[in-house]
Amino acid sequence: MADAANTPTPESCIASHSDEEYDKKCIFCKILKGEMGTELLHSDETVSCFQDIHPGAPHHYLVVPSKHVGNCKSLSKEHVPLVEKMLETGKEILEKNNVTDLSDVRFGFHWPPFCSVTHLHLHVLAPVSQMGFMSRLIYRLNSYWFVTLQAGGRRGVANGSQAGSLRPRI
Repeated sequence: MADAANTPTPESCIASHSDEEYDKKCIFCKILKGEMGTELLHSDETVSCFQDIHPGAPHHYLVVPSKHVGNCKSLSKEHVPLVEKMLETGKEILEKNNVTDLSDVRFGFHWPPFCSVTHLHLHVLAPVSQMGFMSRLIYRLNSYWFVTLQAGGRRGVANGSQAGSLRPRI
């Protein structure tokens, strides 16, 4: 659970999202604007975090930009600080939930067309060792459909390369 100090009020979420950074059709924008009743575990001017509605692991969080950004295919060098902040926030949420073994954690994005929501979102899953068969398939390490980031930010956009190199190499 998030500390009361880190839990934003619905009013603070609404106030931080102007109409030009909000997509009325996007479920994640609605969550961030406080329209869905979803508990935000973290929210600041850059990123927000909440639990995945269909968890693939005991700890499954989504870290999303606080303003609408398309899927990972739309990323460029300008997004490097955003992706790094998303990764750092994911690690902080895990730490708050007593997950300290980052070697048993998976961070990643679904690659289009395999993402169900077009608002950029980083999946944070832990412990990987407790994921079931289907979750291991859906969140498979560097597959055609799921691109992973290492805890140290050593993949694709997080290490400063072009968005195209975020695409897994097969």
